[in-house]
Amino acid sequence: MWYDFLKSYPVKFTRQKVLGKYIADFYSAQARLVIELDGSQHYDAVGEQKDAERTAYLEQYGLNVLRIPNNQINQRFREVCEYIDHIVKQRL
Repeated sequence: MWYDFLKSYPVKFTRQKVLGKYIADFYSAQARLVIELDGSQHYDAVGEQKDAERTAYLEQYGLNVLRIPNNQINQRFREVCEYIDHIVKQRL
């Protein structure tokens, strides 16, 4: 995701950005957007609860959190990039 899309995206993203008590996979200050790439550990009860807490924490600062399953990146990369582009444009 980083090398093939976000690194050269016109709106600046950083990776592994510390936001309070969390580290975001990707963050755009301009779009106020966090992108999280989620592996299988995010889809059990404990993972879902932790993700909900993390999302609520980040949203209280006006950030939007996109959660994208890893398998979607592998299977539908172009569509995922188009989705991210759409969300970024909405947030600007």
